[in-house]
Amino acid sequence: EHIRQSVRDILITPIGSRVIRRTYGSLLSELIDQPQNPALKLQLMSACYTALMKWEPRILLTRIGLSSTEAAKLMIDIEAIEQDSNQPINFSVDVGR
Repeated sequence: EHIRQSVRDILITPIGSRVIRRTYGSLLSELIDQPQNPALKLQLMSACYTALMKWEPRILLTRIGLSSTEAAKLMIDIEAIEQDSNQPINFSVDVGR
């Protein structure tokens, strides 16, 4: 559960918004309202991957997917391996829209 909370915090925190750690967070907030196209999907996935690899060392990402809910909310689908236990973890993060 703590890893899920940490991942969500990393993804929804805009880079530059933390006073002490200016590089903490992700670029999702800059991309989320852009027009939908295949290039944007790759940019969103790249922004997630880059932020999580930098700020969440407890997981090894194996897959990042994107989906939308009926209310048009963007969901980031994460598949990873927990480094300490070597166990797979899967969850989705609602990053809004």
